[in-house]
Order: sequence, then structure tokens, then C-alpha cells
Amino acid sequence: MSDVRHVLVLPDRDAAEEVAEALAERFGLAEEPQLVRDALAGEDDAEDAQWLVVLEDPTGSYDPAGLHELADSYEGWLETE
Repeated sequence: MSDVRHVLVLPDRDAAEEVAEALAERFGLAEEPQLVRDALAGEDDAEDAQWLVVLEDPTGSYDPAGLHELADSYEGWLETE
């Protein structure tokens, strides 16, 4: 099996923190997924940033549809690398 990384893109830090916490609870993770600030290209304003929640899935067992639904409920989306 190959490692899978799920990236949930959220509109702000608060949403990203809530999603990370929800993922940790839902999947019984030992630690919350990684949060990454992603400034939009050409934007200098700190307000113009998306937040990424990076969820490593070494066994490929996390349901992408469920992850998409969670991100969507916070006005975000799921990208799978």
C-alpha cells in the first residue's frame, strides 16, 4: 500500500483548528493533524490566506467522501495528494 495524504483546505484558522480537532476525535488520532497557513499567490495581507489541514493516511483507510463532507461543512474542500 502507498501512503496517502489528505489535504483539507479551509477558509480561516478557526475552521482549520475545529476540523483538525474533529478529525482527531473521529479517527482516534494520537495527535491532531498538521495545520499549514497557505497565503494566496500575490497576496501580502495576512487575512488573504487559506489554512490547510494535512492528514497522513498510511493505510489508506480514511473515507475521502467523509473528509470532503467535513471540509464542505466549514466552507472548505478536500484535495488528495
